[in-house]
Amino acid sequence: MVAGDKKKKKRSGRHTHEDNGGNELAEPKKITGKELSETEELSARLTALVEMLDEKGIINKAEYRRIVAMRLHEISKAAAFEELEEEL
Repeated sequence: MVAGDKKKKKRSGRHTHEDNGGNELAEPKKITGKELSETEELSARLTALVEMLDEKGIINKAEYRRIVAMRLHEISKAAAFEELEEEL
């Protein structure tokens, strides 16, 4: 094998973003009869992803939750300041 040449890996059946035009979350999915909103589906997907990454030791779930809480607080605070500025 010459330097720089790489064997192409065969896809393992995993879906990519391009498989469905990038609209994977566009329509809510029916799971156990209840139609889920896009937000509910996204939340469930993120939760499953974080748990998988934590189980594999790639991320620390507790640290992830702490960082997310801080980011949400920052965003909320910034939005509140914007509202106050608009009122003044």
